[in-house]
Amino acid sequence: MTNPSRRPDAAPPSDSAAVRAREALARKWSYLLSSVIVVALSRDELDAELSAQLDALCASLHSEPFDPAPFEEVGERLVALGYVNEPGLRRTVDVLGKGLLALEEFHAVEQLPVRVVGGIGALTCGFTIARARVILDQQESMQRSLLKAARDAQRDQRQSEAKFEGIASSSTNGVLIVGLDGKLAWGNDSIGDILGRQPEPGTRLVELIAPQSIVVFREMMERVLAERDEFEREPMQLLRDDGEFAKVTLTASLLRDDEGKPSHVLVMADDDTELALLQGELRRQSLHDVLTGLPNRQFFTTHLETVLRRADPEFGVTIYHLDLDAFGLVCNSLGGRVGEHLLQHVARRLRALMSHEQAMVARFDGDEFGIVVENTATTPDVATTMAAINADLGEPTYVDEHGLAVSVSAGVVHRPSPDIDPVELLRMADLALRQAKKDQRGQWQLFHANQDTERRRDHALAVVMPGAWEQGDIGVCYQPVRVLATGELAGVEAVLHWDLSDRCAELADQTGLILPMGEWLLRIAAGQAQWWRQRGELDAQFGVRLTRHQATDADLVSRVAKVVDETGMPHERLTLCMPVGVLGVADAADNLGTLAARGVTIALEDFGLGPRDLAWLSELPIVSVCVPNDLVRRQDPRSAALIPAVHELGVNICVDGVENADQAKWWTEAGADLAIGAHFGVPLDAGEFLKSL
Repeated sequence: MTNPSRRPDAAPPSDSAAVRAREALARKWSYLLSSVIVVALSRDELDAELSAQLDALCASLHSEPFDPAPFEEVGERLVALGYVNEPGLRRTVDVLGKGLLALEEFHAVEQLPVRVVGGIGALTCGFTIARARVILDQQESMQRSLLKAARDAQRDQRQSEAKFEGIASSSTNGVLIVGLDGKLAWGNDSIGDILGRQPEPGTRLVELIAPQSIVVFREMMERVLAERDEFEREPMQLLRDDGEFAKVTLTASLLRDDEGKPSHVLVMADDDTELALLQGELRRQSLHDVLTGLPNRQFFTTHLETVLRRADPEFGVTIYHLDLDAFGLVCNSLGGRVGEHLLQHVARRLRALMSHEQAMVARFDGDEFGIVVENTATTPDVATTMAAINADLGEPTYVDEHGLAVSVSAGVVHRPSPDIDPVELLRMADLALRQAKKDQRGQWQLFHANQDTERRRDHALAVVMPGAWEQGDIGVCYQPVRVLATGELAGVEAVLHWDLSDRCAELADQTGLILPMGEWLLRIAAGQAQWWRQRGELDAQFGVRLTRHQATDADLVSRVAKVVDETGMPHERLTLCMPVGVLGVADAADNLGTLAARGVTIALEDFGLGPRDLAWLSELPIVSVCVPNDLVRRQDPRSAALIPAVHELGVNICVDGVENADQAKWWTEAGADLAIGAHFGVPLDAGEFLKSL
């Protein structure tokens, strides 16, 4: 058995977790294929073969620009291995469509769903083409066998005639013996099946040819009689008895008598109807979701091109990108089978809801759906449409005796430019969806170009951050934390500084870079604090703000312990400020409790001074809370009224972003304890900070 082929650029990833994830996906693929057909490979050989093919697909998804050619090659390879039936393709599309999107190694790949959909489409096309080629090869092999039998019949007439008639009579291809005058001498039963009637001997062959194929037929017969090639082959149409046309491929070859002179023409008709149906079905499957029967993302994207061109200039089109809320909760609690039935129910309801509009409903990936509506004067507005969708899906439906109801969040692009690229249009809808799901469920969000420009800029900066950090363009600055009433120094906050962005930590949090960078910030800040303390220049509380990613990091405690051990900084001199939004997360609560038990001071950031926020203070070892700058600027008396309740719990209040004396005075009178902001000092590097004190 030969080793599985591996493309030069299809090397497996070096990361062990990514390697294990790929191996698991390859084994799942192998198992599912083994359950639908038997091929001449052992299970280990099949695992190795599919692992190699998966590496090629992953390399293609990583490539820039994206090249779907390896997917097409994998489709052809599946046919070569013997997976020529429809279940084999179905299992492959299902496992790769879901599995590739779930691999963590692709989480940073831009437009991954679009790449995976394009790749799966290319794989299906490769499979279809290769399968058609196999079928044609099989048919051509049969034709050559018949031709060989016909020639053998000339050498030994009596035996060969019997042999030829036996083969021809049992063939599923139509077989005709035609005289040089063009009249039928003999035909098998299969030609009768193709034509819907058995042609009588003496019938002129040209009378069986459809008018649109007459010219092609005459030219082919001229070449046969001129003996230009061993045989001639042309696709054409025959006239059926019911008035319809039969699509066939005619193959004609000249027969000779015992003296070697031309005597008859052997004509074979391959019925292409089944092949055409197979190709049509494979194409339909490649453009539709198997579970729901809805168009898939590839079909939807192609349809968008047509819709945008023909849209009414006054009303345009509207694109909805829908995502089922809490669908993962349904699958995890009730099982995947219930989840699949729920998706089918949602597909039916969406199709019914949009049936009165000129619209296409498609299923994208997992629990995501797309809708494009060609608007008219009577088309409801976006708010009405979304309310109708959520109202309808909010009605419980029974799935396996479970009464289920769902809501959807949506990103909406309303009346885009007709010149926009469909892929870009789907990206815009996806961004709007992510914004809608940011804080709540069951909400929808319109796409805004200004927000997209800012988001693109942030993404571009986030991508180049690792290089900027390595080159030293990102550093650490220090800003004072002062007592509001007296202005004296109460502590120091260490912050990341980058000339290109004032939201350095937030950008790093989007890519995961914040984990190593955050540990580095802690190490630099703790080392600087110890240096100042040992030289007698400054002995103060040092604080560092944690992002959501850091606060929920399972290794946060060990990272802090490592920094403290390396720098010698006392635990009690370190303040870590966590976002209040992570307190409901188990990992964050565990980290908070463990760090507090070790003596680290814990503060809460973005503390809203509301009843819900106050509840955390009585349950957790919080020492300080930080009021966000938008609340600081608002100077709301209702917020100030809750400050005494915070103090009663033994917690001090720091106001963040104090920009002027008026704000400082207002919050001092309100009872706040500490302050950070431009009014009390901007972030500076270590040397300049010490001079500013």
